[in-house]
Order: sequence, then C-alpha cells, then structure tokens
Amino acid sequence: MDKQDIFGQIDGIEERMGTTYAELGALKKRIITLIEENKRLSIENQQLRKLIRQEETVVEEPTRDTAEEPVQLPGAGYDNLTRLYNEGFHICNVYYGHLRTEGDCLFCLSFLNK
Repeated sequence: MDKQDIFGQIDGIEERMGTTYAELGALKKRIITLIEENKRLSIENQQLRKLIRQEETVVEEPTRDTAEEPVQLPGAGYDNLTRLYNEGFHICNVYYGHLRTEGDCLFCLSFLNK
C-alpha cells in the first residue's frame, strides 16, 4: 500500500463518519419530536379521562355565601403548565412545547412567577 491508497481509505472513512453523524442528528431530532408528541398525547388523554370522570359524577355545588370573599387559587391551567415545566418542557411563548435540554428557562420561570 502506498501513501495515496492510505489517504484514500482515510478519506472514505471520514466521509462515512460524516454521513453517520448526519443520520444520528436526524434520528435525535426525530426522537425529540416523538417524545414531545407522546407527552402531548398523554396529557390530552389524561384531560379527556378527567372530563369523562367529571361527567359521570355530576356533583351539585353547594350555594356560596355572597358575603365571603373568594380566595383566588391557581386554576387547573396553571397546575398543568407547572407540571409540564417540571416534566422538562418549555411553557414560555418562545419555545412552548419543546423539550428543555439545557436546564431551567428564564422565560418559563418568569411566566410561572406572574
């Protein structure tokens, strides 16, 4: 084997490695998309089951005394957003629904603290 053959083999290996790296990147993006879709569908499924349970058990709300001042508690939407954030997804308007890969997001945290 002369030097030109060795260089040709190394060049071929480098080209195959580049192709493999590109395929790996595409697979990684596809996996992230599938994880996001799976989580979204799981949440939707959970919400639908909750609605079905609520419709099955119709509970009459007791009459409230109008003199009492209602306490403003965070609603179900806030709880859902908090849960999504804790599960590793963005809830900010910049990256909503994308997987958080680099730790906490300041946009999401400022949204939660409003």
